[in-house]
Amino acid sequence: MAVPSLSLSQQQRQVMTLAPQLRQSLEMLQMPVMELRAAILNEMSVNPTIEEVEDPSEVSLATVTAPEPQQQSAADEELDFNPDIDAILRQDDEWRDYFMQGMENAPSYEEENEKRQYLLDSIRQKASLQDYLLEQLTLTDLQGEDYDLAVLLIGNISDDGYFTGSLPDIIMVSGRSEREVLDVLKVIQTFDPPGVGARTLRECLLLQLALVEDSPWEDEARLVIDKHLERLGAHDEKYLCKVLELTREELAHVTALIRSLNPRPGRAYVQEKTEYVEPEVFLVREKGRLVARVDNQRLPHIHISKHYRSLLEDRNTPAETKTYIRERIRAGAFLIRSLYQRQETIRKIAQEIVDAQADFWEKGVMALRPLTMAEVARKVGVHETTVSRTVSNKYMRTPRGVFEMKYFFTHGLKSEDGVSVSNKSVQDQIRRLVEAEDPTAPLSDQALEEKLSEQGIKVARRTIAKYRGILKIPPSHKRRRT
Repeated sequence: MAVPSLSLSQQQRQVMTLAPQLRQSLEMLQMPVMELRAAILNEMSVNPTIEEVEDPSEVSLATVTAPEPQQQSAADEELDFNPDIDAILRQDDEWRDYFMQGMENAPSYEEENEKRQYLLDSIRQKASLQDYLLEQLTLTDLQGEDYDLAVLLIGNISDDGYFTGSLPDIIMVSGRSEREVLDVLKVIQTFDPPGVGARTLRECLLLQLALVEDSPWEDEARLVIDKHLERLGAHDEKYLCKVLELTREELAHVTALIRSLNPRPGRAYVQEKTEYVEPEVFLVREKGRLVARVDNQRLPHIHISKHYRSLLEDRNTPAETKTYIRERIRAGAFLIRSLYQRQETIRKIAQEIVDAQADFWEKGVMALRPLTMAEVARKVGVHETTVSRTVSNKYMRTPRGVFEMKYFFTHGLKSEDGVSVSNKSVQDQIRRLVEAEDPTAPLSDQALEEKLSEQGIKVARRTIAKYRGILKIPPSHKRRRT
């Protein structure tokens, strides 16, 4: 029987019913291990029914057997996810009734999953530069294909605020002319922050300078940016004074105006913070196969207090106290369940990554194959956004070092024999070619293109230039050593 789709208002009402446990589960899934540990300790400080196990061997997240959700109703899933919690439910019929209330009309697994995904997507994230640009896009007159093209262009704007996409690729994908693409890009370049969407530093600074009002040095500044930016960077004041016919004092005013412009307009929307890497996934070799394990030792091992469980059985415990204990145990049960679900989801996704990148562990970056989050999501049986949020800020200790889990997701290029090659693999090959080049005759982008072609990898020169930028490799004329 087909499950009817839920309207937004229906989703919102049903999500509100399950919001506490679902929100807790989803937020825990996104937390790095250090943040999660702090959250668990905080919950223990306000919930007396949650205790840390003195002997960790008494209970372990890794040994808990999870139910198969496809084979159970929502009620069964809540009863069976943890033997310790199931024992609590068996202790007290009233507690069982409390947990079971309303389950006679429980939604199907598909509806449950749909609501879970709705809540996942509703959790607010820190606004990125792209989010800010998309908000402004809705205020423009762009519609239809122009609007879709603008979304595509915004997706190719870097965190620094520059348009870094390949114009030929955009033209091919969108089916629009170069003039049409540039016209839409010009609209984006009118957005805040000033200078966003520029393709070069020169263009970025000129876009900002056009917004400067009442400066007597605007014309000179425009000339310096347009014609003499490299001389300015080299602090060649003698040359600039000569070509601009300015005194050093006047040049100082021009320079101050230019330096008041922002060469990286998008950086204000990047959250800069110190991150301490603490891998929570590690790989072990079992019977010749690499297996992903989640390091549960970094988290407190918790269970529901036997003391409070016994108070529920005691007939002398006042009804009001029992009600409080049930509420606290309920919160503790949700915490334990959410914790298990998080660890198991990370393990499953990590294992899919390990299996998909089997050659990488032996051969390194050159063997990294293209892998998408959608591909892993299908195999694990979750939504693509769940994979995205799971791997964010999570690190894996491997035989080749510590990597962020996001590192293994990469788009690919087609080689001459039709085999997909990871773009990280191509970048690594470019880096190797540059490292091995003759410093007196460095390889141009065209030469790099030919070298890669000899290896069966077809990469456009524009793409090579983009990859050089990612690798922070200067162009050939700046790498030449005499």
